[in-house]
Amino acid sequence: MQKPHSGTFALLAALIALPLAATAQEQKADQKPPNEQVIVPEVNRRSIKLPKFPSNDFEIGTFAGTYATKNFGTSLVYGVRLGYHITEDVFVQAVYGQTKVSDESFRQILPGGIFVNPTEKLSYYNVSAGLNILPGEVFFLRNRAFPSSLYIIGGIGSTSFNAQRRQTFNVGFGAKVYLKDWLSLQVDMRDHIFSLDLLGKRQSTQNLEFTGGLSFYF
Repeated sequence: MQKPHSGTFALLAALIALPLAATAQEQKADQKPPNEQVIVPEVNRRSIKLPKFPSNDFEIGTFAGTYATKNFGTSLVYGVRLGYHITEDVFVQAVYGQTKVSDESFRQILPGGIFVNPTEKLSYYNVSAGLNILPGEVFFLRNRAFPSSLYIIGGIGSTSFNAQRRQTFNVGFGAKVYLKDWLSLQVDMRDHIFSLDLLGKRQSTQNLEFTGGLSFYF
């Protein structure tokens, strides 16, 4: 039997080695050192001042409504509010309000009435803490809705009336409708509790207040 010539084996080995060598060279060309940086940036970074967006945590507003002074009827009340929202649900609020109280009903019975003048100024201020509850929406017509929330509130302050200044507690509840991110319509009902000595006997009085107003946020 005749053995294959050795030159034939050499030729076949060369044909097989050529594609393998080419593939190895391509793989080696594609490989780059792991720490090699392809592009070196030459642009100097400039400092950027971030814009300051309003948080809308502060609130200022006005209100008006009715104040029912015990034994002396109901009169117009008005005032201002200043608040700060600690969280989305918890807020604190300072309020100043004033009204005019008349003793006309007593003057029909008692000569000279109770007050020196027919009307006396009643003013108060308080600091209260509130909690927003039951968030929702108020629908206007068919295609418009405004965010809303109910809240409960209570605090302590002082009431000045007929030359007397008395510590006052207030408790109540209310509702807010947010017309804009910076504007809300607010309806509020509170009971102002303080003692008075006008009829010859010191007694605790509960004085209901019902108001509505606008609040602005910044």
